Amino acid sequence: MATMKNVHGNTVDHIGEAIVAGRYAAGMSMPPEPVLCEELGVSRTVVREAVKSLIAKGLVTTGPKVGTRVLTEEHWNWFDPDVIAWKAKAGITPEFLRDLLELRRLVEPAAVRMAAERATAQEIAEIEDAYAGMKRAVEGGGDYVTYDLRFHQGLLRSAHNRMLIQMSKALSALLRTSFEISTIRKDGPKRSLPLHRAVLDAVIARNPAKAEKAILVLIDGAREDIELVLGSRRRLPKLSNPAKQLKAA
Repeated sequence: MATMKNVHGNTVDHIGEAIVAGRYAAGMSMPPEPVLCEELGVSRTVVREAVKSLIAKGLVTTGPKVGTRVLTEEHWNWFDPDVIAWKAKAGITPEFLRDLLELRRLVEPAAVRMAAERATAQEIAEIEDAYAGMKRAVEGGGDYVTYDLRFHQGLLRSAHNRMLIQMSKALSALLRTSFEISTIRKDGPKRSLPLHRAVLDAVIARNPAKAEKAILVLIDGAREDIELVLGSRRRLPKLSNPAKQLKAA
């Protein structure tokens, strides 16, 4: 049974990655079932089940006479972690990053307001722990990005809203890219550390307005960092690589 699931997952990944990378263009018909079976070395049942999964993710549609057709990007489910992972593998574009920044600016301030009202002592301790990891990386070198991600995921979870928790799972890969870009800038993490502290202090103080203001300063700083990196035409980091390590100060 596990092998069957594996074969299904690999088939979905293979076709999904090909669509997101543009190897099957929008509006184009997918190769017929027998061709896909031969290409992927799987049965017709596996191909059919994989296509059903891709329909659910908004990547393809099926119909009589047209077969399986690839849909345009606006139909894709951008909150599906698989779609996000395939996009990250294919390479995140500047336009996509700007969409992410706009989404963060809409979602995170509201989530942080709720976190300031609803976070439990345990959740605050976990965010505090993530902050301590970021601080260690800035002072002594090491993995800053993973702790930064943990910090923001902790805030979203503390809002105690199911939709936000789902969103945080899907956004993780994209947030990681955003944080990695910020670390490319000299002293980027060092400068953003006190801004993270201000957000955490406002949550601890149960001050929603102050928490919202502090996270906006943080997000706008990240946007500035990203625009500078995009303007310099440097290559964006690939998520298939391990998180960038900071050097000791």
